[in-house]
Amino acid sequence: MKSLFDAEAFSEIKNRLNNLSENSERQWGKMTPGQMVHHCQAPLNIMLEKVDYGFKPNWLAKVFFKKSLYSDKLWKKNMFTPKQFRETGTRDLVREKQNLEALIDEAGGQRDRAEWNPHPGFGYFTKEQYGKMQYKHLDHHFRQFGI
Repeated sequence: MKSLFDAEAFSEIKNRLNNLSENSERQWGKMTPGQMVHHCQAPLNIMLEKVDYGFKPNWLAKVFFKKSLYSDKLWKKNMFTPKQFRETGTRDLVREKQNLEALIDEAGGQRDRAEWNPHPGFGYFTKEQYGKMQYKHLDHHFRQFGI
């Protein structure tokens, strides 16, 4: 799995984000492009410790789902979305793209950071696991819109 902390994957993700438009055709799911981009900010906000989404430690998630966050296996379409990450409101795509790009840049700027605080729901991730997880989440949703 590629990592957001790798320069080539980092550039790829930013280029794909720039290719997203209101006309990008959804391949699955219910979110609009603006909702999807807003949704994609949440895992980065958690990693960068910007927002507390109210997650509680969950041993079931740690045992049965954590490894899938950073493994090479692609996620299935229409996966379960935690209620904290569900999007239903109207979102301005231009503003949301700017916000997501700023978070991607901030995360990329921390590629040399060795220690990360534990994720509120899944516990500790290594830098490598966090980089792969962030790339995988963005890739999943960009594929959702054919980019």
